[in-house]
Amino acid sequence: MSRLSSLLQGLPPPVSRADPARNRSSTEFEVDTWAVSEFVVRKLVPIVGTHPFPLHELMLMVATVCRFQPSGIFEWGTHIGKSARIFYESTAHYRIPAEVHSTDLPDDVGHPEHPHLERGRFVRELPRVHLHQGDGLETSLLIWSEAGRPTGSLFFVDGDHAYESVRREVDGIALAVPDATILVHDTFSQSRDANYNVGPYRAIGDVLGRFPGRFRRHDSGLGLPGMTLLYQAPTNII
Repeated sequence: MSRLSSLLQGLPPPVSRADPARNRSSTEFEVDTWAVSEFVVRKLVPIVGTHPFPLHELMLMVATVCRFQPSGIFEWGTHIGKSARIFYESTAHYRIPAEVHSTDLPDDVGHPEHPHLERGRFVRELPRVHLHQGDGLETSLLIWSEAGRPTGSLFFVDGDHAYESVRREVDGIALAVPDATILVHDTFSQSRDANYNVGPYRAIGDVLGRFPGRFRRHDSGLGLPGMTLLYQAPTNII
């Protein structure tokens, strides 16, 4: 249905499928934020809400998918499947043929946030979304390797407010995948005096120090929980 037909019938016009990353000649991370906002508010929020990802983080996730058009998306910490659903809806709407691989802890591993029977309910039976169990980093890198080590992959890391896991996982991705784009959650830079939520931000800084000049960094800012994008420096950007 066209935008004009929708207006004449008193219906909301369809959300545009035009690529929000219109200026692909730019080496900066840039998208049409009006278009991304419309998609997030009208398509995503009714499905996934705004928790655990507030609006500006939803926008960063969608913008990342549109700007880099990943060949595959690897994430872990599936839980009920909200982040996987965000990636699915984004790739489906903008016609990006990426497979989404989401890994969670095995059923017999105890964890306070283990979803058990609720695991992945937001993405069950959806095409191009594959649910796995195991160590997130190891399982994702194995799948990536068995797929032929494709270029242009996106990795989404759940920071879980911990330095050690973020350092291990972002380090592991950077070492194994030469052109990886990485999104990390729970990265808002809280003050050290607060004594919480400082680990992931510090871990990212330490990884960037280990790979000088390789990544550009974009932080969502504003407040908790926070999200950080690491993408290839301009000499390697698409």
